[in-house]
Formats: sequence, C-alpha cells, structure tokens
Amino acid sequence: MSKTILITGGAGFIAHHVIDKILSTTDWKIITLDRLDFSGNLNRLNEVVSSYPKSIQKRVRVIHHDLKAELNPEISATIGKIDYISHLAAGSHVDRSISYPLEFVMDNVVGTAHILDYARKLDNLEKFAYFSTDEVFGPAPRGVNYKENDRYNSTNPYSASKAGAEELVVAYENTYGLPSFITHTMNVFGERQNPEKYIPMVIKKVRDNEIVTVHANSEKTVAGSRHYIHAEDVADALLFLYNYDIDSIKADFTGAKCQKFNIVGKDEIDNLQLAQFIAESQNKELKYEMVDFHSQRPGHDLRYALSGEKMKNMGWTPHSAFERLESTIKWTLNNDRWLSI
Repeated sequence: MSKTILITGGAGFIAHHVIDKILSTTDWKIITLDRLDFSGNLNRLNEVVSSYPKSIQKRVRVIHHDLKAELNPEISATIGKIDYISHLAAGSHVDRSISYPLEFVMDNVVGTAHILDYARKLDNLEKFAYFSTDEVFGPAPRGVNYKENDRYNSTNPYSASKAGAEELVVAYENTYGLPSFITHTMNVFGERQNPEKYIPMVIKKVRDNEIVTVHANSEKTVAGSRHYIHAEDVADALLFLYNYDIDSIKADFTGAKCQKFNIVGKDEIDNLQLAQFIAESQNKELKYEMVDFHSQRPGHDLRYALSGEKMKNMGWTPHSAFERLESTIKWTLNNDRWLSI
C-alpha cells in the first residue's frame, strides 16, 4: 500500500533532493510544508518535480505554513492522513544565528515543538524523522569521530538550537511514545545549493578567476576539514532508515529509546584539497588565501567529524564525495543560474 510522507521545508536544499529520491524510487505521496523564505526556493522544488510525467507530479502537494505557529485544525485537515514525517525545516546559517540567536530558537526549537505536538495527535504515524547536524558535537580533535550518543558541545546558537530540538524529539518519544529517530548529517552538497555555501561558492570563484578564502588554523598552515556527502546519498540514507526495523536495534548503555544515526560522507576532505579539486575540474589554477578561521568566523569550528560505523553495520554506506563532486561541478557550470540566486 502506498505511503504518504509529510516533509517540512520541502523547498529547501536537502529536502528537495529527498523529494526527488522518493519520486524516482517509490510510489509514495508527498506533502511539503513550507514558508518559502531565504532557505526555501519553490523554483528548486518545481525544477525537480516538473521533470517527471504529470501522473507523478500529482503525487506532490505544497502547503504554505510557518512552523513558528502551531498547526491549527484547518492546516491539519488540509494535510490529511500521513504515515511518515521528515522534519527538515530549519534555520541553518551559522553567521546569521550569531547575529540573531532568537530567530533560531523560534525556528528550530519552537518550530520543532509545533510539528511534534501535531505529530503526537496523529493516528497510526509510523515514523517521525528529525534532521539534525554534526555541529551539535562541536569541534572534533584530530583522530576523534563522534558517535551518535556522545556528549554535545554547541559552539554557536544554530547548533544549540538544533540540540535543543533534538531533546524535544527524545522527550516526545519518552513521554508520548512518538516513534522517532534523529539523524546527524555533515556538510551536504549537490545540485541547486545556495551559492553562499562553500562548494558552489568555490565553483563560482574559480570560474571567475577570484581568490578563494580557505579557513585554517591560527598559523594558517592546516585547512579546516569536513566529511562531505552528496544530498542524494542523504536522501538514500533516509529511505533506508524508513524501511529498516529500527525497533530491532537494542538500546545502548545509555538506555535511550530514541535512536540516532550519523549520515556521514565516505571521505574526510580538507577545504584546500577540495578547492584544488574544483579548480582542476575546471582546468584552472587555484587562487587562494589561508585565513585564521576563528578570528574570521567566531562560532565556527576547524574540524567536524562523525563516526559512520552504526549505519555501516546496518548495511548502508555512501558514495565517495569525489565521485559525486565531478558531476555536481559539471552540472552547476551548465546551470549557472543557480550561482547567482
């Protein structure tokens, strides 16, 4: 029997890739809940959905709603019966969170509380997925890859608001029995990403022969690093989790019921190495400047790192970022309107 999934923030970057994956691999119906602000771009969603035949396009419905407000009976009736929820709507810009922290508390903590309170009143909801971030763990010393239930150490209001929302998800499972799981993703890239993000920004600056800023340690000798992962792999991991018998996973020593999963890129890549790869793909010489990351961007961390062992042991692994990067760079240069949004 076909399922119906509610996706919050469906016009956002990761979410529109999730929608693409669902349309191409399942017969599910999709309802997206969006307020369409800076993060959400309906053109992004429309470009993906319109690439399918009309019969498939009909499986997608967009409902306008800002999660800073509760889902009233009218909105709930418009949504109708659903089987799954993926909560991806969030404020995610670290610099902006430092300037306007309360905006992020409202969007990420209060917004999550509203979708959770809606979800707990549903009949027969099968799974509620909350998308969180590697940043809740804070900076990772060299050689350390954080596991799902390791301690948190938020270093900016964005990551703190995501950690706060996580605790609400945990509380709603413990209090109301809401069938939930939490994912932590790391530095996602792919087609139609906002040009302020590192990979599209470097693609554009290399193309235009501009200097690329590479954040490094205070001595400007070691570039920051991340485990980059393509949005299609993130979408694939989400579907894997929806189809997995999560109840069969035993609670770890903490006894926590709400399972958490790290969706981690295969390769740890430093940002200078990444910029050089992007330049080589365009047959150009990289012009770059190493800068002290913390004086340039307070609240940012030099290295984030998660362990992907849990998902690997369950049977899911991502593609290499380098495989996906080549096609993403080529696509972005051929569709460069997305570099000027």
